[in-house]
Amino acid sequence: MYNPKAHQFLKGILPQLRKEAGTKNIAEFEARLHAIFPGIYSRFLKLYGSKTNVDEHLQRLLSSLLQSYLQRPAALRKLDETRETDTGWFRSEKLTGMQLYVDRFNKDLKHFPDKLDYLEELGINYIHMMPVLKSPVLKNDGGYAVSDYRTIDPKFGTNTDFKNVVKALKKKDMLLMIDLVVNHTSDEHEWAQRAKAGEKEFQDYYYTFTDRTIPDIFEQTMPQVFPETAPGNFTYSEEMQKWVMTVFNTYQWDLNYTNPKVLTEMIEVVLFLANLGVDVFRMDAVAFVWKQLGTSSQNLDQAHIIHQLIKQCAQVVAPGVAFLAEAIVAPEEIVKYFGESEIWSNEHDIAYNATLMALLWNSISTRSAKILKAGLRDFPDKPKGTTWINYIRCHDDIGLGFGDNHIAEAGFNPFLHRKFITQFLTGKFEGSFAKGLPFMYNPINEDARVSGSLASLSGLEVALEEHNELAKRRAIDRINMLHGLILAYGGIPMIYYGDEIGTLNDYSFTLDPTKMDDNRWMHRPIINWEKVALRKKKGTVEHELFSTLQKMIAVRKDSPEFEDDNNIRLVETGNDETLAFLRFKGYKSTLVIANFKDTDQEVYAHVLFPQTGMQHGRLIDKITGKKVPITDGRLRLKPYQFYWLTNEI
Repeated sequence: MYNPKAHQFLKGILPQLRKEAGTKNIAEFEARLHAIFPGIYSRFLKLYGSKTNVDEHLQRLLSSLLQSYLQRPAALRKLDETRETDTGWFRSEKLTGMQLYVDRFNKDLKHFPDKLDYLEELGINYIHMMPVLKSPVLKNDGGYAVSDYRTIDPKFGTNTDFKNVVKALKKKDMLLMIDLVVNHTSDEHEWAQRAKAGEKEFQDYYYTFTDRTIPDIFEQTMPQVFPETAPGNFTYSEEMQKWVMTVFNTYQWDLNYTNPKVLTEMIEVVLFLANLGVDVFRMDAVAFVWKQLGTSSQNLDQAHIIHQLIKQCAQVVAPGVAFLAEAIVAPEEIVKYFGESEIWSNEHDIAYNATLMALLWNSISTRSAKILKAGLRDFPDKPKGTTWINYIRCHDDIGLGFGDNHIAEAGFNPFLHRKFITQFLTGKFEGSFAKGLPFMYNPINEDARVSGSLASLSGLEVALEEHNELAKRRAIDRINMLHGLILAYGGIPMIYYGDEIGTLNDYSFTLDPTKMDDNRWMHRPIINWEKVALRKKKGTVEHELFSTLQKMIAVRKDSPEFEDDNNIRLVETGNDETLAFLRFKGYKSTLVIANFKDTDQEVYAHVLFPQTGMQHGRLIDKITGKKVPITDGRLRLKPYQFYWLTNEI
């Protein structure tokens, strides 16, 4: 949309930008800037228009964008051009990701390329590398307390090692996603250190107060993230003799985005890392970046504007980069992080489908798909051109992020039901096969999240301890079914490292003083490569899980209907223990159906197939290639069995 003020501002600053560029060709930069600047201008003024020197801040931002563009390597500029024509590159059925810790996967960045053949063998081509930027040795929150955004943490290696990993990934056509913590820094970051030293300029990079007057007003409406280990949202700094906002941990200082210098600094960080070859940024804690008195200081409109500005500035310099929103919030809030456009993203391209994850664990616990189907039925639509990360486990805990209304619709009391799920997944409910631990238990409302590995929560740990072959069979089937669902659902499937071989809980964290207070380390294992080698040995758990997952990933890559183009439709099964959905593209379609019950289930063909346009007389399971019979008008599924059904031969 034409904005005359934006046009005049850009017209006035372009001569200066051309002068800064010297003899270098910036035609592509100018073309993108002309197209995108009206959006940057209007949003920047919406946040900072009341400041007397707003034009100076905007000029500094544009000059910074130019310098980042000039520093962008030629190979990455060429990749930008390719992705500008292939806008669906991150929604492709060809992609399957793995989330991992570099050091716990294979020592460090120098040794990481040694295992790329293993990841390629499985079919992985999208690597989510957990935090690798420099953070303090002790107070680091697993790398989410960054002390230097431009330096790789020495425990992982050097910036050169990181660049070598990027080169190795590019050779194998693998994508790299890294975490970028945009809400806060470590209190050991240079900005925080200079603030502690009394520099007012850098104290303004954070929310700092001389007394408790304003903090106490904030506290009235702001929830606590870590009530057990870091109660409250403010910490007193003896060095500054001031209170500083610390929403997460006491050593994580919240950045003050009401200061335009902070926004420009963080955009420069994004582009610096993009120029190292990062493909996707996992933007951490996106809901928290704007604070406002009288609110929860989460999911505010201004937070969305901040992320839209980051995205639009990146589109000017590095349009081949994508952004993922780490927003573990209600579904109606999650979709807002894709932006306000109905046809493409002007904010984040990707978001975590945390609700699907939570609903799947609910179904595993209840052995029913009733709440799952209700939750997916009411899930808000996302804009075309965006996608989900679908996952079962990750580095974090499991929170039950689905609606009380869907629990009540299923006939359960929401409070008691959530309590049951937590007790079931932590093995405290009679008959439970799960072996997790409660995380961040709140005695006031009896709420807790859950830690634990996929295998241990699915019953494999208990089955192996009890030498129970039937229980082991059930656990393996649960794991395969869950993987089969996230691989087929619309989005990028993200496998958590170790799950491909059934890695159990790791209790060694209890012996480490730096980790013993955080039981999430039980599902952040150090990979045992001797166990990984068992994937080659038939008859082992490792072989069955790895080979099944490997096969499903290969089939997914050959199924164009699995590309995410909002091409998914729930299919009613007439059976509360089963879930079904249809994936379709053109004349190709696949019906995915799964049984969450530990007993055989039947689905009537006359209920199921008229909704799909498929002929039930010639069904093929895409995974096995075998015919699937309909007997007496019914499709039968064994406990935890699932199919990817098609009519194609």
